[in-house]
Amino acid sequence: MPLVVIAECRALPGHEDRLRTALESLIEPSLDEPGCLAYRLYADPNDPARMAVVEEWTDDRALDAHLSTGHVRHAGAVLDVTLAEPMALRRLVAAPTG
Repeated sequence: MPLVVIAECRALPGHEDRLRTALESLIEPSLDEPGCLAYRLYADPNDPARMAVVEEWTDDRALDAHLSTGHVRHAGAVLDVTLAEPMALRRLVAAPTG
């Protein structure tokens, strides 16, 4: 069953561009990973410090492999010094119908 992940971030004041760059750097290598169905960055039009990445993975195993990649570890080091608060990470699956 596909898994959707929403990672919400808020940059420290003055670190918005650095956060955006770090998140953008994840897009291409993540899309090249096995099991990645979608990977897109969104920005809050009313608050430039707020951004979210919406990802779709084939399953938990593909997501776990993604989280152990070098590009995620590198971006994580940047996030450690640019985030105003811990990243909110949500894992979602399709709601049952009927």
